[in-house]
Amino acid sequence: MNRLIATLCLSACVVCAAEEKPASPQNFKHRITGLFSPQREAVFRTGLEELPGVKLVSVDYEHAEGVFSYDPAIAFKDTKPEDITKRFDELLRNATRSTLGIAAVITTPHDKLDHIEIPVIGNDCEACAFVTYEAIYKIDGVAAATVDYKEGRLTALIDSSKTTRPALEDALEKREVKLKEPTKSP
Repeated sequence: MNRLIATLCLSACVVCAAEEKPASPQNFKHRITGLFSPQREAVFRTGLEELPGVKLVSVDYEHAEGVFSYDPAIAFKDTKPEDITKRFDELLRNATRSTLGIAAVITTPHDKLDHIEIPVIGNDCEACAFVTYEAIYKIDGVAAATVDYKEGRLTALIDSSKTTRPALEDALEKREVKLKEPTKSP
């Protein structure tokens, strides 16, 4: 009798396993850090090529967000669901010499973000633009930032309940980024 029950159980497991569909990729939205100019997208795409099982579906450059298609169990094998963003960030940073990364999406709706432009001096190359970007992108409340070194301008989308233009200007000055015309208010 035990042998019959064991055989039936084994048969049921085989049938269940045969009916299970292989996992399929899903779409996930992540914030992209380091995508401060359109020229950086090529580096971003090249870095993603080194991450098997992760495909870029779309990029929202203005909001520094991307939609990615992957099966977490395959692309980030042995990673807890709550650690996937961190692992994705580590892998992308390794693939791009620590210039691009992944972070959680800002929860503030896009239409509630303030558009800030800060004129800067001396950003005459991509490396200088990266320094300018790095000065502010980790500030809580900065949803996205771009630097146009040809025009001498940093543009940021911010949640004004978390940060302000003067806070961004202070951060820039601490990194020795020169402002064309500081607009600090008391």
